Amino acid sequence: MPVLLLEESEPTQPQLSPPLKWAGGKRWLVPQLARWWRSHRRTRLVEPLCGGLAVTLGLRPKHALCNDVNVHAISFYRWLQRGFVIEMPMENEKSFYYTARARFNDLVVSGGCESHEAASLFYYLNRTGYNGLCRFNRSGLFNVPFGSYGKIRYTRDFRPYVAAFRGWRFGSGDFAGIKLKPDDFVYADPPYDVEFTQYSKETFGWSDQERLVEWLARHPGPVVLSNQATDRVVELYRRHGFHTEIVVAPRMISCNGDRTPAREVLATRNLGTAFIADAAPAASGVVRAH
Repeated sequence: MPVLLLEESEPTQPQLSPPLKWAGGKRWLVPQLARWWRSHRRTRLVEPLCGGLAVTLGLRPKHALCNDVNVHAISFYRWLQRGFVIEMPMENEKSFYYTARARFNDLVVSGGCESHEAASLFYYLNRTGYNGLCRFNRSGLFNVPFGSYGKIRYTRDFRPYVAAFRGWRFGSGDFAGIKLKPDDFVYADPPYDVEFTQYSKETFGWSDQERLVEWLARHPGPVVLSNQATDRVVELYRRHGFHTEIVVAPRMISCNGDRTPAREVLATRNLGTAFIADAAPAASGVVRAH
């Protein structure tokens, strides 16, 4: 689906797709977020859980802080800032995949996970592994099995991302360590409130969901949250003063291949504009749930 670029946000900029596949990516939500971002676009955009980077790339702010606990994704993005070109061979073949996975995990163990080779392998594994998952065990080793794609179009030259990433900062760590400015526009998309949350060495459990909401509720600037609309998530957001609305969203990637549309909650604070129900028509692919 095409990403909406705001007329006020340099319409001549080339559109760039997220370079990685990511479970629960929010590219479909960018048109709605763009309506809220319009009146705050001169501030800094902060994504404390940036994942596949679909939202920041869709909104294309001049200044952004993108953070994630996945050190491999952040290292990959930092390489893209420098003008990244992959030179290693990439094949959609099972034995080649497992050899590459073993080499990547060797680099993780030996402390070479921020190298050019590791970034190249990370991209290859991300595009070739099962169902586009990015998953690690408790030892921090990549454990996604080989995928079942008939054909994969790999990107080698990522230099077009250099201009887009100029003025952006990438960090890796717990969201609570981010130093927010009072007027930062914060968009947070935590892992779904489901049993499986092992997308990195660290898990993201219910206590982390609570910590995130409490941290965001203290921010005086605009905040947008999205998550799976479980009863306890919706109640948690409302209890901390967020406006909420339930939408039915496409599910592009899931751990078991299920593509059934998911019920999601959109929660906002301090936007200074009408909430989604009173705004322009909903983004393509978003249907309000009743």
